Amino acid sequence: MADYAFVKDNISRVREKIDAAAKRAGRNPSDIRLLAVTKFHPIEAVMSAYACGLRSFGESRVQEAAGKYTAEVRHDMPGLSLEMIGSLQGNKVNKALTLFDCIQSVGSMELLKALEARARIREKPLRLFLELHTGEESKSGFADIDALLAAVDAHVEYRERWVDGTGKACPLELSGLMTMAPFTSDSDAIRSSFRTLISAREEIWKRFGPSGDKPGILPGFGELSCGMSGDYEIAVEEGSTLLRIGTAIFGDRS
Repeated sequence: MADYAFVKDNISRVREKIDAAAKRAGRNPSDIRLLAVTKFHPIEAVMSAYACGLRSFGESRVQEAAGKYTAEVRHDMPGLSLEMIGSLQGNKVNKALTLFDCIQSVGSMELLKALEARARIREKPLRLFLELHTGEESKSGFADIDALLAAVDAHVEYRERWVDGTGKACPLELSGLMTMAPFTSDSDAIRSSFRTLISAREEIWKRFGPSGDKPGILPGFGELSCGMSGDYEIAVEEGSTLLRIGTAIFGDRS
């Protein structure tokens, strides 16, 4: 069994860098959530990070997440949020709906509609992030802001139909947007990727924010999930509210 005592020091180093980047940007570090990516790492790694105060954990594969985050594990880790950050296949939607607390990788109209069609099986709200393709090496996500806005419009109509038809709150909550920057050492290209995501959020707020045409229809919307182990300091400087960190916490995956 691997010894994950080093995780505590790694988390401290990551938080120090987050704090410094936030200070440079005039931001409050408490506004930035740290999600530990545990793909290919055992439950011992999760337990170590949880003991250090982390509560958000990300997985890329439904089958691996189901085997790792069992009901017993979840019971012993109250407050844990399990979040899907990898591509979700249509035949895994039902399992994902019952397993995850959040799906960050909704990158197509087809997947969004599949989640909406099966939302009734949820026992509690499921948070969703729409994924926007902003980097040339990123193969997933909505192709551009127009495609993303069309998905938001369709989801708003779905929410309205749900409330009108059931008289209950919609079980799906659109929480924010997600992207992956291009894998490059070009900081300008990385910043451009993150700024595109921010621009998309602004466009959505114009329609559905407090001063938009339908204020209140997307309660809780506004999170930006961007920034990974190689670029999270830039992401903080640009406005990210959620960082997906794996290697910088747990080391290289095996």
